[in-house]
Amino acid sequence: MAIEVRLLGETDDRSSFQSGDEQLNLFFRRYAGQNQFRHHIGTTYVAVESETIRGFATVTVGHVEIENLPPSLRKKLPDYPLPILRLARLAVDRNAQGKGVGEHLMRTVFSVAIELREKLGCVGVVVDAKRGAENYYSRYGFVKLEVIEGALEERPAPKPMFLSLSAVVQAFGIPRLRKPN
Repeated sequence: MAIEVRLLGETDDRSSFQSGDEQLNLFFRRYAGQNQFRHHIGTTYVAVESETIRGFATVTVGHVEIENLPPSLRKKLPDYPLPILRLARLAVDRNAQGKGVGEHLMRTVFSVAIELREKLGCVGVVVDAKRGAENYYSRYGFVKLEVIEGALEERPAPKPMFLSLSAVVQAFGIPRLRKPN
C-alpha cells in the first residue's frame, strides 16, 4: 500500500469516506474543509492511496495546564499554560483499517508537533481519545491526563491523553528541524 500523507485540498472528494464512526465521517465530510479553509481553526492531513482518501487527522493548537499533567511530567516545566498540538480527530476508512494508515497519520502529526516546537513552542501532543481508542494511543506512549473541570456525565466523555515531544523524538527518531543560519 503506497500511502502519501498531505494537506486536505479544497477539491478533495470526501463523500465516500466511511470509518465506521458516523460522527467522524460527518466531521470529515462537512466540517474539516470549513475549519481549514474558511475559519482557519484546524488543519486536516489526509492519507491518500491512488487518489482515494484512506484516512485523516485534524490538528489544531492549544494549551494544557501544568496541573493537568501527571506529576512525573511536570518537572522542569514552568507553572503556566503550556503550548501543545491537539490531535482533534483521527479516522481511517474501513477498507484501509489495519494496514498502517493510522501509523502514517500519527507520524505526520508528530512531525507537525516537532515543527511547531521549533517555530513557536510546543511541549507535546494532546488527544481526546474516544472510548475504546485509549489503548491505540497508549501504544504510542500517550498517558491519561486528569480532567480538573468540565467533565460531562450524561454521555461517555473522551479521555484526554498527552505525549511529550521529548518522548516522540526518543521513540520515533523524528529529527529536530535545522536552525536557520
